[in-house]
Amino acid sequence: MEKIFELFKEGGLVMATAPVCAILILVEIYLSNRIERPAYTWKDTFTNVYLTLCQMLVDVITRRIPTYLALMWVFKYQVYHIENKIWYWIWLFILQDFCFYWIHRLEHSSRFFWAVHVTHHSSEQFNFSTGFRSSVLEPIYRFVFFLPIPLLGFDAKDLFLVFSITQIYGIGVHTELVKKVWGLEWLLVTPSHHRVHHASNVRYLDKNIGMLLIIWDKIFGTFEPEREDEPIRYGLTSPTDKDGWFKVIFHEFIAIYQDAFVKYRSQPWKVRWMYIFGPPGWSHDGSTLTSKQLQTKLAKQENSPVEKAKGIQYAEELV
Repeated sequence: MEKIFELFKEGGLVMATAPVCAILILVEIYLSNRIERPAYTWKDTFTNVYLTLCQMLVDVITRRIPTYLALMWVFKYQVYHIENKIWYWIWLFILQDFCFYWIHRLEHSSRFFWAVHVTHHSSEQFNFSTGFRSSVLEPIYRFVFFLPIPLLGFDAKDLFLVFSITQIYGIGVHTELVKKVWGLEWLLVTPSHHRVHHASNVRYLDKNIGMLLIIWDKIFGTFEPEREDEPIRYGLTSPTDKDGWFKVIFHEFIAIYQDAFVKYRSQPWKVRWMYIFGPPGWSHDGSTLTSKQLQTKLAKQENSPVEKAKGIQYAEELV
């Protein structure tokens, strides 16, 4: 395993598979244009490449300090070790994916961390290159969520390798060409699940957060299937002026500063704190709503007599 890690540690496993990814992108461009539903634009694709290069730079800078040193320090105090190599790798994949679920969920639950992750969702396209549209600053804090893993006896180098593999899988689910993957929808994150995750439809907000296994969403209440009667709209609920190399990464941090230190600076610190670390969309006066508030509002509308009548009419039309 040491030799495998040495092979991939410099460029990363993602870079080693770059030729395959390039071929998939070219195939997707051809097929999407052939069915007259172009999935790519030059500007959006360039932005995706730019963001992944920026994240790679941050990852290189933070890979040894603090990430590797912190993980190896915890590894010295491991409380358990799995001798069986097969179970070792199975459990490493499961635990790594479980920890990443909570990283990802935090990024959708706290505006400060959403400001890091929002770049991945700001595209109004959904294609293989969107999988490279990275959360640039995430490597700075990601390792904190992985600290329990070396405590359970898993080597940091093996963790890096497994994380790279699941990232590659995550790139592959960014496509509209694959509809359903029957037989795997119950266990793995599929393109259908991940399309929901990237949707700006109220029903789909903050759903299907897992990267490899969809079971975490089903266990923790963040699962939502793709519906045929509700076409997906990609991008953000409130599109912003995010043009420019700086703004595309930091536009939400700029908005946080404006809310907490300019627009509402006369408010108590508790209110200003919520504008920084509260759920995205939170406001003290109801001028903007969180995803849960929007979904509660949608549920009330759908349960109204008028909407029920529309639903019955729609069902009758289908018959």
